[in-house]
Amino acid sequence: MRGTRKYQHVIETPDPGKWELAGYEESLPISEKSNPITRELDKSDPSQLVQLLRDCDAEIFQEEDANLIHYHRLYSESVLQTMGDIAKRVQEVLKDPEGGLVVLSGCGTSGRLALLLANSFNLLLKGQHRAPRYCYIMSGGDRSIVSAQESPEDDPHVGAQELEKVCEGKKNVVFVGISCGLSAPFIAGQLDLCMRHLDVYLPVLVGCNPVSMARNDPIEGWHSSFRQVAERLQALHESHKGFILNPAVGPEAVSGSSRMKGGSATKILLETLLLVAHKADSNVPVTEKCLLEILRTYERAHKVTYSQSKKIAALMKQTATSLQKGHLYILGWGTLGLVGIMAAVECGPTFQADWRDVRGFVTGGYDSIENKEGDLSSLGPEFPISHEDFVRNVLPSVSETDAVLLIFTLDDELNQIEKLAALVKEKTSNIQCISHATAGQYLPNSLKKTIPSIIGMTWPILFLEYEGTFIQKFQRELSTKWILDTVTSGAYALRGKIFRNFMVDFKITNSKLFHRAASVLQRVTGQSQQRCTEVLLQSIYGEQTLSEQIRNRTIAGHVGAAASQDKVLPVAIVSLLRNCAVQEARSRVDSSASIRAAIESSLNVPGRKRGAEEGSGSEGRSR
Repeated sequence: MRGTRKYQHVIETPDPGKWELAGYEESLPISEKSNPITRELDKSDPSQLVQLLRDCDAEIFQEEDANLIHYHRLYSESVLQTMGDIAKRVQEVLKDPEGGLVVLSGCGTSGRLALLLANSFNLLLKGQHRAPRYCYIMSGGDRSIVSAQESPEDDPHVGAQELEKVCEGKKNVVFVGISCGLSAPFIAGQLDLCMRHLDVYLPVLVGCNPVSMARNDPIEGWHSSFRQVAERLQALHESHKGFILNPAVGPEAVSGSSRMKGGSATKILLETLLLVAHKADSNVPVTEKCLLEILRTYERAHKVTYSQSKKIAALMKQTATSLQKGHLYILGWGTLGLVGIMAAVECGPTFQADWRDVRGFVTGGYDSIENKEGDLSSLGPEFPISHEDFVRNVLPSVSETDAVLLIFTLDDELNQIEKLAALVKEKTSNIQCISHATAGQYLPNSLKKTIPSIIGMTWPILFLEYEGTFIQKFQRELSTKWILDTVTSGAYALRGKIFRNFMVDFKITNSKLFHRAASVLQRVTGQSQQRCTEVLLQSIYGEQTLSEQIRNRTIAGHVGAAASQDKVLPVAIVSLLRNCAVQEARSRVDSSASIRAAIESSLNVPGRKRGAEEGSGSEGRSR
């Protein structure tokens, strides 16, 4: 265990949890385990929800415990060493004005983070009068910025093709593939391409599972599993021809929802090592001290953020109320607007929310986020994302049932913010804001009168040369992300979209989500894998008797059928718990007050056998 003589925590981190004990849900990777901290998330009030989610986020910064399984943590010597080694290779790219490129690639949340980080570090280079060196790739293309595109994640061939396209003519490429669960075929295809052309590429895999927990199911239509690709990359680690950066940060607060802790850890890891690379580019040596100096700032961000827990809980409660009959609109300035869009988009796949329920808008629209494909507003009603689009298309229909959240810094155009707030207030009194200030800055009284509900973050001045400005920008983005993840997840928990700490109402739109649905079904009902898979298929196809044709379909075929269906998983859960036909289960789910209520009432049916997770002292192990 790393001693505090080398590193003193800024925040109080939880004690090591049950998930670190040998045998705890041993068949599941860390990213899919249920976090013991949040096992009663669905029964918590807003204040309790904030505290539970705060403690889960704090696990990112925990140290190793030699008495438990030796998972490498954020502050492990090996993780810090790998971060430093990658930073040195990025430094080489920064010195190559023609042939050098850093590519950040991901699916879903990871892809949106890739866009955010690429833009941030190109902006840093621009401030030094240097050409861009960073680019991003996201599965599904730029449509994925605003609209969840889950199925492209399953195609390794497209992943490789996209990488070849952006790297044409480059001779020195650091490729960073982000897959929190070490599972995305899209990323596997890119890593495979890199390892076949090590003269051009340095492949880097970023995730939150050990390699031994990478997904090992065969990728349909391809020659390897993700784990086989990761093991090949691991073999290159010692020779520095490839790297895996995968600290264990603990299970998600909502099991499997890697938009939360996994996304935050990814942001912390990559921003830290890239900032150090830029320091090194100024002839500052890459050292553990440099890395720790920056990592401490993210711990401070956690402390500053959750010092506002009471106000965050109030925002969560208001959001839950608004989402019952209305909507939440998030209007952000600068990169905080993109963080707001990310949080809004992710509510769809996580909680099967309609795209209208939570929407994000950013000042300047697509021009401000500098995406490769430009303005996508013409693709459909969910794609316009500027504040002007909000005022023109959405504001006329806003009512008292809706909530509006403004997110800005005191360096933004406060007059513009005040005018927009006044327009919104004519439509709804449910207007709140998250404001970020540097010590010595204060909100104008006129803005306080217009927006009485304010979560105000005050950040200390950082005296860290030019990168201090970017560290503060990154702190504010992460703080905003933590608040929005907490508020939206908590609001949907209050609305009954979570059972225990499982997401139980998501669309099955790729192979990862098919496997997750089967796993949740097992853990909630205690039934065998075979029985759970059968009932899941019955729910997908709406048929009690499965034909041989259906049984013989590939997982991709089942995913294709499930993608157009809603409430597949809750119907399967109720069917198994009640031992009833899926048609009856669907009727019960549809008539219930909430998904959680439908499951809870099914658990309490007289004469029903206790499930795997209901027994005394059970760890909820998947069978």
